[in-house]
Amino acid sequence: MQIHKLTNSFNNAIEGLIHAFRTQRNMKIHFTIAFLVMLASLFTDVSSRELILLFFAISFVIAMELINTSIEIVIDLVSQEYRLQARIAKNIAAAAVLMASINAIVLGYFIFLDEIRSLGLNIIYNIRQDPSHVIFINLGLLVIIIITIKAKQGKGTPLQGGMPSGHSAISFAITTIIMFLSMDILITVLVLIMALIVVQSRLESETHNLLEVFTGALIGILLTVILFSLI
Repeated sequence: MQIHKLTNSFNNAIEGLIHAFRTQRNMKIHFTIAFLVMLASLFTDVSSRELILLFFAISFVIAMELINTSIEIVIDLVSQEYRLQARIAKNIAAAAVLMASINAIVLGYFIFLDEIRSLGLNIIYNIRQDPSHVIFINLGLLVIIIITIKAKQGKGTPLQGGMPSGHSAISFAITTIIMFLSMDILITVLVLIMALIVVQSRLESETHNLLEVFTGALIGILLTVILFSLI
């Protein structure tokens, strides 16, 4: 029962994120920039600490935008008439997003400035020395892609149904990552079995159909193959 409540809580939270992405232009911009920043970090010598700061900055901007959106919705719900106090409240909420965005821009500037200047062949070598960067970037990009597609489709909920299956995408992405890192057929087969069990559970519970789990798995595999092929 507690697990069911926890799942519903996560589902509601992600559904709110998807709703904001679907209805708010600025949220689309934030997600696009986040996608590009994480993609850029794949080709630059970003340290683990800097990568954590980037994720924090991205999450902070998106969180501020979510709060701004919720404040605007509540104000519009309370009063449809023009009021100076309502305008001030909306402006203050928008200012919070602006400050978070400025913080992210400044942080990104200091992190990527030297990398842009020294961009060269050593970039690929540096990424290969720390595959954890590729793993986090790969999964981060995958989550953004899945949320974007689900928002465009407008069907199902983030954790229950809809095109494509996020569970299948992540499980097969992890399987592909392990295949590249281990280069061991036995380990790959064992992880693949676990991924197939995840897919089977989604089908058996009728949360997804065959096309949705296949599409999710294909997206997870293709994105991982592309990223690991680049390095």
